[in-house]
Amino acid sequence: YVASLARALIYCHGKHVIHRDIKPENLLIGAQGELKIADFGWSVHTFNRRRTMCGTLDYLPPEMVESVEHDASVDIWSLGVLCYEFLYGVPPFEAKEHSDTYRRIVQVDLKFPTKPIVSSAAKDLISQMLVKDSSQRLPLHKLLEHPWIVQNADPSGIYKA
Repeated sequence: YVASLARALIYCHGKHVIHRDIKPENLLIGAQGELKIADFGWSVHTFNRRRTMCGTLDYLPPEMVESVEHDASVDIWSLGVLCYEFLYGVPPFEAKEHSDTYRRIVQVDLKFPTKPIVSSAAKDLISQMLVKDSSQRLPLHKLLEHPWIVQNADPSGIYKA
């Protein structure tokens, strides 16, 4: 689903739409196994950078936490958080206190637990999306070429149980 979501975000960004709240609760699976993005309540149609802090704490990028301008790369950050959560079962910066979560996000305090075992290619992909400097995040079209995606994603984008 990471590749399917990347393709959907490429489409949205091509239409100048930034979702700004990518998280599991905002993803739907259609009857044919296709991924659908839901809840565009925080989305914006813009050609400019934004300043509004919005979205869900665990998925906020550093630039939103620090109240600086942001662009469509916020969705790449959220996709990185989502990929981590798909593989580990918890968001990467989760902490007991909100203030600690904010701190971990700003510092990009990214740790990969030893369990479950996750491939180095998957960790590399996540690490390239969860970069503090938003201009250095892996672009979505490059994400689709990443070895972990190429090896594991169904080209149809449809989940087959």
